[in-house]
Amino acid sequence: MKTGGMQASVALATMLLVAGCSKFWDVPTNCTVNCPATISSGVFYVLNSNAGQVAIAGYSIVKGTLTPLKGGPNVLTAAPLNIAIAPNNSFLYVSTKSGIYLYTIGAGGALAPVSTTPILADFAAISLQVDATNSWLVEASGSGYLYALPISPLTGSPTGTVLQTPLGGIAPRQMTISPDNTYVIVALGQGGTEVIPFTASNANPLPAVADIPIAVKGVGGAALSVAVDPANQLLYIGETLGLSGSSNTGVVRAFIYSSLGGTPTEVTGSPYASGGLTPVSILPAAAGAYVYVANATISNISTGTVVGFSKTTTGTSYSLLPLNNTVSAGNTPAALAEDSTGSVVLLVNSGGSPDLNVYTFDTTTLGKLNPALTSATGTDPVGALAIAAAP
Repeated sequence: MKTGGMQASVALATMLLVAGCSKFWDVPTNCTVNCPATISSGVFYVLNSNAGQVAIAGYSIVKGTLTPLKGGPNVLTAAPLNIAIAPNNSFLYVSTKSGIYLYTIGAGGALAPVSTTPILADFAAISLQVDATNSWLVEASGSGYLYALPISPLTGSPTGTVLQTPLGGIAPRQMTISPDNTYVIVALGQGGTEVIPFTASNANPLPAVADIPIAVKGVGGAALSVAVDPANQLLYIGETLGLSGSSNTGVVRAFIYSSLGGTPTEVTGSPYASGGLTPVSILPAAAGAYVYVANATISNISTGTVVGFSKTTTGTSYSLLPLNNTVSAGNTPAALAEDSTGSVVLLVNSGGSPDLNVYTFDTTTLGKLNPALTSATGTDPVGALAIAAAP
């Protein structure tokens, strides 16, 4: 998902465009496969949050060159929290300290604001997503509620009043809607993880009362991240303090997705060491066989990492196998995304150095990530806190 908003300078667009000068690309010296000149990607958007850089910066990678989208960056008038793209790739929503705003997505990914007023005046929309029918904008709020706003699949605009159900805590960290559109799952920090039934065809898709959250594994731990694999087989939860010891106690937990309608069943072998202290983002690859975890903090290391796991299936049993592959990140990783072509994994770091990491999938060792490119997403420091890739 932060300070009060500040009007950005009109020079912001110029600063972002000229940021491509000295040291804009930090090309790995050992690049032998999938090198920068061969990399292209789909459209993606980075949410910059620091003063003078408060904007949505849209890009694609074209033959190794980070290419800003036409008309961008889109300056925001209040401190941003998060962004989400509708599955129909027609609309983008950005939550800020002054509410949630709607943008249309045009040719080449260019954004255009629909209005200067928010479509929903929630000042604490920590995490948000549009459901698979493009009919509901769902958001987990720091006010302690899960909200569902009916929207038009044709215009992206609200078609009715916002609906709500109380969360099991007032500190949501991350939210996701399952690929089959059946559950909304919210990481609630020390409150655990809440699995909330969702029925898009109902006039109110949310239950009156949510179920009891899945408790955190370790005493004093916190649920920071959630994801569901594309095949709806496993629910992943990233937690702190899930392992005993004094270093790198973060974990990834895996639950059988089909058990979420009753008592959630954790797979044998879970939790798995995340390789760091704070697993802030989980990305199941679209192909379904691998899942990647970004650790914002690592014991005795100043930068973050991304680690990978392979998902193994034996009949109806599942498990994760750590890959012998840890890739470096910048300072304080914030969010992972996979581009629409399935060519690259993208990571933004809120502490910079760099703002953006780009990784490619190794063509020989399945699941392995190769560091390929690094980039600024503005004139540093920018505080890149969220990323969304076109579906």
